[in-house]
Amino acid sequence: MGVAAQRPIAVLRGNRVVACSAIARAEGVRRGMRRRDAQGCCPELVVAQDDPDRDARMFEPVVGAVDATVPGVEVLRPGLIVLGARGAARYFGSEEAAAERLIDAVAVAGTEAQIGIADTMSTAVIAAKRGAIVAPGEGTRYLAPLPVSELAAEPSLAAPDRADLADLLHRLGLRRIGDFARLAPAEVASRFGADAVHAHRMARALPERPPSARRPAPELTVELACDPPVDRVDAAAFASRQLSTRLHAALSAAGVSCTRLAVTARTETGEELTRIWRCARPLTPPDTADRVRWQLDGWLTHRARPTGPIVALTLEPVEVVAAGALQLGLWGGEGEQTERARRALVRVQGLLGGEAVRIGVLSGGRGPAERITMIALGDELTPSADPAHPWPGRLPEPAPTLLLLHRPTVHLTAADGTDVDVTDRGLFTADPVRLSWGRKRWSLLGWAGPWPVVERWWSAAEPATTAVRVQVQLDADPTEIRAALLVHDEHGWHAEGVYE
Repeated sequence: MGVAAQRPIAVLRGNRVVACSAIARAEGVRRGMRRRDAQGCCPELVVAQDDPDRDARMFEPVVGAVDATVPGVEVLRPGLIVLGARGAARYFGSEEAAAERLIDAVAVAGTEAQIGIADTMSTAVIAAKRGAIVAPGEGTRYLAPLPVSELAAEPSLAAPDRADLADLLHRLGLRRIGDFARLAPAEVASRFGADAVHAHRMARALPERPPSARRPAPELTVELACDPPVDRVDAAAFASRQLSTRLHAALSAAGVSCTRLAVTARTETGEELTRIWRCARPLTPPDTADRVRWQLDGWLTHRARPTGPIVALTLEPVEVVAAGALQLGLWGGEGEQTERARRALVRVQGLLGGEAVRIGVLSGGRGPAERITMIALGDELTPSADPAHPWPGRLPEPAPTLLLLHRPTVHLTAADGTDVDVTDRGLFTADPVRLSWGRKRWSLLGWAGPWPVVERWWSAAEPATTAVRVQVQLDADPTEIRAALLVHDEHGWHAEGVYE
C-alpha cells in the first residue's frame, strides 16, 4: 500500500476492524470496532479494505525473509506464520536472540513484526499479539488471566463457531481462560461440542496435534505441467483451481482430508520454490485453490524470485486426517460421529423400548413447547404441525433456553402489593413490579407483552382456550435466573420457561 510503518493502519471487512498495526492498537483501536469508532480513537488512522489476494502477495517477501533466516516456515494465513523455535534458539544462542534476528529480517523486508514463543503453537500465536516469550511449562499460567475470547480471536486456529462458544462461556461466568481450563475434560466433552474439547486443550496449553498426524501415501501428491508456462496471476488462478480439483479427487478416493499442504513450483531455470500451509480445519477445494493462488501470486509478483516462468506445480499433502474431521474430534470424523451415536441410541432403544429415545423436530405452534414435536428414533421425522404456516399470536423471539413442563405457579404483584391479573382485553390490571416464585422474590427491571392467545374459538366440538404470555426481566444476581417466560390461564400465573 505504500504506507509508512510509522502510520497507524487498520484493515476493515464489513465496516469492522479485522486487523490493525501496533501503533493503531496503542491508540485504542481494537479488532471488531466499527470504522467510526476506530477513527474516533485515532483520527490519523489509515483504513484499508480486506483483500486476501493483496495480503498474500505482500506477505510473500516477509515469508521469504523469515525462511532465509530460519528454515521450516509454515503459513497459517497471510500475515501469520509459525516455525519451530528449538533449532533457532540453539543456533542463535537463545530464544530472545532468535526473536531479535527474525524481527530484523522482517524489518529489512519493510514490515513490522511481533513474535511469540511458547511450548504450543496456539499459545505462541496468542503471545505474539503481545510480543511475549512464555517460559517453558508456563503456558497455562500465562493464558489463565486472559479473556476467554482470545481462544476465538485467531480464525486459522479455531472453528467457525468458536466465537459462539466463547460467548457462551462468558455468559456462563467463565470469563477468563483459566476459568475454562479448570473444568475437567470430561465435563467439557459431555456439555459442549468437539471444538470445545480442542479449545479446552488450547486453554490448558496442551499440544493440539503432533507435527504430522499421519504419513500421506505418495499417490496423493498431484502435479500439473504448465504449458504454456505460468507467468501471470490470471493463469496462476486457473492452474490453482485445476490442481485443487485433482488433489481433492485423490483425497476423497483415499477417504482422507488435508490439514497441512505443501505447494511447490518449478521454474524454467530449474529453481524450485516450496511453501507449507497449515490449516485449523480440513481443507475444502475452494480453500486449497485460494491458498495455491495466493502463493503463486506472491511468488510471481515478488521481485527477487522466481527466476523464470513456472513450468510445473505440485501439491503434496503433508498431514492428513480422516475425511471430514479434525484429529481431535470428540467422536472422530463427522460421519463416524453420526454413525457411532446412532448405534449407541439404537442399543438404548432396544434395552428400554421404542419410545425411550426420541428426537426433537421443529414444529408449528404458538407456545415454545408446542413448537417441538418429539418423535421416536427410527420413525419418520414429521412434525405434528407445519412450522411454515402462519401462527397468529406466536411468542416472538427469543425463545426460552429452558422449558418448564411442570409449569410452577408464580405470582405477579403491583407496587401496592396487590396481585396483577389480566383483563378480558389481554391487558394487565396494574403494572407488575415484583415476581414471587416459591420462596424467591425479585423486582422486575422490565417486561415485554402481554401477548394474548385465543385458540379453537371457532370449534363447537372443543372448548376455546385462552392464555396470555409475558416475558419479564428480573433484578437478580448473575448466578440466578435473569429472565423468565410467564403464562396466565384460568388458574393464574405459571412459569413456562427461563432465559440464560
